[in-house]
Amino acid sequence: MEKHISLVGILNIVYESLSLIGAFVLFAIAFGFRYFFEFISRYSHHGMDEIPPELEDIIPFILTAIGILIFVFAIIGIIGAVGVIKRKEWGRIVMLVTSFFNLIHIPLGTILGVYSIWVLLNDETIRLFNPVLNTPADKSPSQS
Repeated sequence: MEKHISLVGILNIVYESLSLIGAFVLFAIAFGFRYFFEFISRYSHHGMDEIPPELEDIIPFILTAIGILIFVFAIIGIIGAVGVIKRKEWGRIVMLVTSFFNLIHIPLGTILGVYSIWVLLNDETIRLFNPVLNTPADKSPSQS
């Protein structure tokens, strides 16, 4: 199970890093949205007067908000994955929450989410992450 735990951490760091790249792409698109509209109007048959000005104002805002959400969840996922690699109980909990959110990202997020949940909810994994459960039943921590 040790290899599965390490693999869950590494795969989640890679997946969330790709999400960070996606967030930065959204930021770039939001920043260059007006230039993109000008480019379309210059080199196509459609003029800028056909596009409602409200659309030109709200789309960059929406793209930025979505980019911020993706960025925040990706950072939380990376922090949780590092915690899982270091065998911290808080990392396991954060990674479980992140994995449940990853289930809606079909197909890669779903595959990674199912695998992560399977590994992190395994009884052996829970014992590895919780040192209180590792002590034998006949010997309490205060007797050592």
